[in-house]
Formats: sequence, C-alpha cells, structure tokens
Amino acid sequence: MTLFSIARKNIRKNFTHYFLYFASMIFSIVIYFTFVSLKYDHTIQSASEASTKISSAFSAAAVVLIIFVAIFIWYSNSFFTRKRKKEVGLYSLLGVRKKQIGRMLFYENFLMGALALLIGIALGSVLARFFVSLLMKIMGYDAVSNFSISPAAILNTAIVFMIITLITSLQGYRLIYRFKLIELFHADQQGEQEPKASWITALLSLVLIGTGYWLALQNLLQSSVWAKLGYMLTPLVILVTVIIGTYFLFSTLTVTLLRLSRRNKKRYWNGMNIIGISQLLYRIKGNARTLTIIAVLSATTLTAVGTAYSFYYSNASNALQANPNSMMFISGDNSTTKRVDEMISSSPDHKLLYHTTVPVIEVDADVSGLGDLFAGDMQTYTVISNRDFNELAKLQGSEDTIELKGNEAAALDPVYYEGISPKYVGAEVQLEQNKLRENITFTELKKYSVLNPATVYSSIVVSDELFSQLEQQTQSIQLEAYGITNQDKAKQLTADIEAILPDSASLSSYYRDYARGMESTGLLIFMGGFLGLVFLTATGSIIYFKQLTEANSDKARYQILNKIGVHKREVRKTIAQQVMFIFALPLIAGITHCAVALLALSKLLHMNIVIPVVICMGVYTCIYLVYYVITVNAYYKIVTKNK
Repeated sequence: MTLFSIARKNIRKNFTHYFLYFASMIFSIVIYFTFVSLKYDHTIQSASEASTKISSAFSAAAVVLIIFVAIFIWYSNSFFTRKRKKEVGLYSLLGVRKKQIGRMLFYENFLMGALALLIGIALGSVLARFFVSLLMKIMGYDAVSNFSISPAAILNTAIVFMIITLITSLQGYRLIYRFKLIELFHADQQGEQEPKASWITALLSLVLIGTGYWLALQNLLQSSVWAKLGYMLTPLVILVTVIIGTYFLFSTLTVTLLRLSRRNKKRYWNGMNIIGISQLLYRIKGNARTLTIIAVLSATTLTAVGTAYSFYYSNASNALQANPNSMMFISGDNSTTKRVDEMISSSPDHKLLYHTTVPVIEVDADVSGLGDLFAGDMQTYTVISNRDFNELAKLQGSEDTIELKGNEAAALDPVYYEGISPKYVGAEVQLEQNKLRENITFTELKKYSVLNPATVYSSIVVSDELFSQLEQQTQSIQLEAYGITNQDKAKQLTADIEAILPDSASLSSYYRDYARGMESTGLLIFMGGFLGLVFLTATGSIIYFKQLTEANSDKARYQILNKIGVHKREVRKTIAQQVMFIFALPLIAGITHCAVALLALSKLLHMNIVIPVVICMGVYTCIYLVYYVITVNAYYKIVTKNK
C-alpha cells in the first residue's frame, strides 16, 4: 500500500470530521470564482455606468478573500495535524520515518485542496449566472442574459488556490518534524490544569472594553480626547483596547465567573452541572485566543455587512432627501416645458402627481455673521417665498408650514450636521441685490428642502413682502417641479427628458440619485454579504473543529458516566449547555462590539439604522445556531459511540 493510497483512505475515514472544513473551502472557492468572473466579464461592465468601479471593487474583495482563506486553511491544517498527534505517534512507533508521515499528510491536504478546487469551480460555473442575476437585481439593473464564464477566471482561481493549498500542505509537512514521540502519546493529557483566576485582570478586561466603547461613542467634533490623541491614532487605540479586553474577558473573567459558580453548591451538584462547569473551567483559558479571534471577526463581519445594508436600506430615503421633487429643472422657454409635460403624460408607466412652476431669486449674501466653518464671507442663496414654500410642501405631502413676517427668514438645510453646520436660528445675514441691502434674521431651521439641491444653491425662505422687494431688483428664475408615480423606475423617462434639456437647465431627478445609490450600495451589500458568509462559515467551522477535538478527548469520561447509569438525555443536555457556552461567548461579544461600532456610525452620519442592523444580526445569529446544532449532534455521536 502506497502513501498516496493511505492518504486517500484517511480522507474517507475522517471525512465526517473534515466535512465543514471541506464545505467552507468549497464555498470560499465558489465566492472567489464568482468575484473573479464578475471582474473579467465585459457584459456586466457594459450594463453599468461605473464599470471601472465594479472591476476595482471585485479585485479588492478577491484580495481580502484570498488573505482570509489562506489564513483559515493554514490554521485549519495546523489544527488537524496537531489533532492527529496520537496517530502520528503510532506511525512513528511502527517505524515509519517522519519524512514519509509528512508526505502522507501532504498528500491528504493536497488531495482535499485539489478536490475542493474542482468542486468549487464546477459549482461556481453553475451558480455564477444566478449570482450575476442577484447582483444585477440588487443594483437595480435588468438581468444579464448573455453572461459567460471567462477562461481567465477559471485559470486565476485554479492558480491562486493551488498555490494556497501547496503552501499549507508544505506547512503540515514541516509541522511533523517539530513533534516529539513522547508528547504525541500524551497529547490528550496536555493543558488539563485548572486555570488561575485574577480579579485584577478580570476587572482590567472590563476597563479596557469600556474605554474602547467610551472613545468610540464620543462626539468626534467636540471630544477633547480625540483631539489630543489625533484622529488617526484614536481608532487604533479603540481597536487595541477592545481586542485586548476581549482576550482578557475570555481568558480571565469567564474563569473567575465559572469559579464563582462552583460556590453555589446547590446548583453545582445538581445533575450533570458538575461535569459541564468543570470541563468549561479547565478548557476556557486554552480556547481564549480562538474565541477572541472569532469574536473580533464576528464584530468586523457584522459591522461591515450592517453598514452596507444600512446604506442600501436607506438609499430610497436618501434619494428622496436629495430630490423632494421627482424632477426639477430651470425653465428656459415654454416650448421645452410643454415637451416635458407631453413626455410625462404619454408615458405608460408613470402618472403625473403634480407640476408647478416655482419662482425663485438668486441673491448674494454677507454670511460672516453665521460663523460657517467652510464658507467665506459671501455666499449665494436661492430664495423662495413663504407662500410658494407652503404650497410646494403641501404638494409633496408635507403638513409642515412656515409663517414669516418682515425680515424673518427660514433656512433649508437637508444636510445639516450638528457642530459643523452654522447655527442659523437667531443669526443675521445681509442680502445684497443690486442697490438693495436687507438684513434678515433666521427664525427657523428646516432640516429638509422643498427644492432639489442639485438644481439650486443653498435655499432660504423669506416673507412674501421681502420676496416682492427682491423681485423688483432682479428677474426671478422659474423652476419647474414635477412629481410622478414610480419615480424609482423612471430610467427611460429621465433619459428622454435629459436629452431635450440644455445643460443650463440643471436637471435633477430622483431616479438618477436613486440609481447611483442602488449601484454603489448594492455592490457593497453583495460583496459584504458574501464575504461575511465566508467569514461566518470559517469561524463556525473553527469552533466545530475545537469541540470535536474535545469530544474525542472526553469520550472515555462519558463512557464511564454511561456505565454508572447516567441517562443519554442528561448527557446530551450537558453537551448542549457546554457547547452553547462556547458558541454564545464570541457571538455575544461580537454583537456587542458591532452594536457599539454601528451606534457610533449612526451618530456620526445622523442615520437611523436600527432595522437593518437588527435584520443582519438576526440572520447572522440564525446561521450561527445552525452550526451550534450541527456541533452538538456531532459531539453527542462521538461520546456515545461504543467503538
């Protein structure tokens, strides 16, 4: 029997243990192949206006995926090699040289890698069209009918993963030479001492995490700490304190809490609790590094996916904020406006909700009294009358009204940001129009506009009498504002109207901003979602491997419990509680870190992202629970198996 045939036999024998690792590898290859296919396919790029952006985005995502998968395979290969110390020791005892054992393990890993690569490329080729259709749907484009698999994508995927597999296989080969025969046979007895607990380190973990959270939730513009540390260094400080704090949390605080739980004698001696708590206590410190990595990866994944989905989820509201009217342009002549009216009326997919002509005036103003950080002393405003504001707001479905008198004014600032934008209310500015000089006082601030900001300057509302005075000094500009149904599907109508309007019309449309947002945020959610799934499958697999290794070590103990009459239902309950503790720790820590990060982001961007974040966390937790159930079942089968 050759080493190659032994390697094949070992793969078949241990395939149940390696299944999740194997499946994770295949999934990673499928996703990488999809990313590369999308990068190389010109049909997709021609369907989008931002082909360069798509190609660059998938290139960057592919690099991130390669790095992560390489680390995951490296770690898993090292883990499997160490797990089989007894088997390697037996080969050595039978006279098999380390060189031959190393070659056998090299063949095993290389065969699994090559098989995963073939299956991954085959599945990727089958699923690529589905993924492309999904991407186009998310980005708001029509499905691509003539998508084809690029030979360059197959070659790229094959080369990259064969190199990764070759390197990790060589690493397993080298690892054999580090093992000593005596430690190979005592592998299961290592690391079984009860860990020591330190209250100081336990409290330090909470202090470090709390410090990181406190820094993250500070107001960037007003925080003296951010200013002293620097805006480049502070995020690094947050990252380091949270990661170190998380490690201490798992290695020390959990040990301290488990030791305290033993003092509750009634609970500790109840049923199988003594077994579960003792095993967790002895092994939690050895798992601290792995749990920390998984918690940080979970937090990173959830934050990235949650952020991407939040932007995608908020795209429609953001487009509406930037375009309160479906379309708006500066009227040049009545004939052009009539042609636009005819186009909208004849469109079978859209109905006209309203069309109104809004007179506005462009006025220069001395804004030195505003204290604007990013504007000079002079600024141009688009001025709208009180009456026209109320009428247009009513057409847009708003019940908000303004009542201004004399030289009172209201500022319309849809991108108002506390700490950066001027404090309008109570401030005075001087309007300068030809010979007219009028001081106005802002009495109200509206954090929205009834005019499309892309068509006009910064907008203010003045009283009707003041507007009449300004109108006598200069010719007013006529804005045509339209509201239509199905404005998010107005691609053709927008293109047709844009074709007949001159550049000076400054056309702004809801559809154009909505489509751009769908394209960029859809791309982010597609890449972030699949990268997140790869990270999740990998981290779930790592916990699975760890628990199965412990199950093999605990098999003899559970067999003794079975012989003295412990019911299998009690055994399963203990296993479920023990595994739940290991799965829940990094999940709860990751979700908490993510919640703080996204809370800081929502405060920074003034966005309400509760719903998309809760959805992402819910989906992530459900997939995590699937891994938990699989692990509990596999653990139970191992410890209750007689042979």
